[in-house]
Amino acid sequence: MNLKPITRNIGIALLLNALFMLISAIVSAIYGFDSSFSPMLLSFVITAVTGAFPLIFVRREFDITIKEGFTIVIFSWLLACLFGMLPYVLYGGEFSIINAWFESVSGYTTTGGTVLTNIEALPKGLLFWRSSTHWLGGIGVTLFMLLVLPSVSTFRMRLSKMEISALSKDNFRFKIRQTIRIISVVYCGLTALEIFFLMLAGMDLFDAVNHSFSTVATGGFSTKNLSVLHYGSIWIEIVIIIFMALSGAHFGLLFSVISGKPANFFKSSIIRFYFASLFIGSAILSIYLKTTGTVEGWGTALRQGFFQVVSIGTTTGFANGDSSVWPPFAMLILIYFSFQCACSGSTTGGIKVDRVLIFYKSLKAYLKRLIHPNAVLSIKLDSHVLDKELVSGVNLFISLYVLIVFIITLLISLLNISLIDSFTASVACMGNVGPGFGTVGSLGNYFHMPDFAKILLSVEMLLGRLEIFPFLLIIPILKRG
Repeated sequence: MNLKPITRNIGIALLLNALFMLISAIVSAIYGFDSSFSPMLLSFVITAVTGAFPLIFVRREFDITIKEGFTIVIFSWLLACLFGMLPYVLYGGEFSIINAWFESVSGYTTTGGTVLTNIEALPKGLLFWRSSTHWLGGIGVTLFMLLVLPSVSTFRMRLSKMEISALSKDNFRFKIRQTIRIISVVYCGLTALEIFFLMLAGMDLFDAVNHSFSTVATGGFSTKNLSVLHYGSIWIEIVIIIFMALSGAHFGLLFSVISGKPANFFKSSIIRFYFASLFIGSAILSIYLKTTGTVEGWGTALRQGFFQVVSIGTTTGFANGDSSVWPPFAMLILIYFSFQCACSGSTTGGIKVDRVLIFYKSLKAYLKRLIHPNAVLSIKLDSHVLDKELVSGVNLFISLYVLIVFIITLLISLLNISLIDSFTASVACMGNVGPGFGTVGSLGNYFHMPDFAKILLSVEMLLGRLEIFPFLLIIPILKRG
């Protein structure tokens, strides 16, 4: 395995992170050189020097193998998380080494679970850095790196296959160079639009930027202890609901809408299933909250029901109420959406709507085959016959996903953590959702979790964000060299 292209391109990823550290230091300076200025500036210097070193001393090479591509993707993520914890460690406070690692991984994987008990005590520069890790992780450190690579290269094609889900690529009817531009245009466009509308709804610029970074990345870090509930504004909540839902849709299909081909968007059975499931789940939860007296008034029931389902169903994790005190039925609805989540080709985690829909179709075909053993049945999605290998891969992924959730739940429960905390924390971290229930609920945090549990959950976040297989494959790749 050739280490030259690996170290060089990981260096590019680190430089992109260093850029946002510098911006965070500038934010700190704008707000009176708050206590995060020195940590952010020092982190920038360390990360920039480390990232620049291989660019200066290693010759540029583009012809890489699949093994090297996997290695670049995995280590870009791991080193981004490692260097991303520097500002937290240097700042101190609640950030022990383990807490800093957890917060960094949670940021880059767009999970949004936090160890902080008082978010509002953080200086502006550090708050901006937290949201920046979401924004960087949402679009993918690797996709940022691909943007600066020459267009005439097999490297771009090979590396993108590691970062863009195989399920999502079928909906990108473009060459890989165009695909990357589309993702970037939609991502930046959604961010800019949300900043504008949040300010129109009453947020100040700083909070609007931070919440937009978190929303479009479907992350969930807020600048407030009470998350979106802090603002008590229905207009802010409506804006965030809309942008959470859009950010959970396939970016290629969103691009087709703004490029004058909206029919492509609405013809997609995945998109229809995605929005229908969010609407039905929100309606059921809202009706249940009102009829059981969990909340008072239809307005509050609809407001919290729709916000919480869309927030969890897109793996964003913002909160406009304390869902951890809701009855078991309401919790189970949200737990289901913590597994299903949104579309491939978006910034979300979880099993994803695409796989869930394929699973339902394969189950339907299996039941038909039991009734008609000699029938030749094929599984179709939007008139396209799905390859059997893809269908079996989807079902294997779902099985492995659930198994990992169970194993991590089991290991955490050995640390004398309650079942609801252990299970929902595992579900939330594997799906990159953030909040679970109990003490890790929508208005809670992970501070009380033992360090070993935080390490397990951070590994689970990475597995979920990288969709399991690339992360697992790196072990035999490194063994073989």
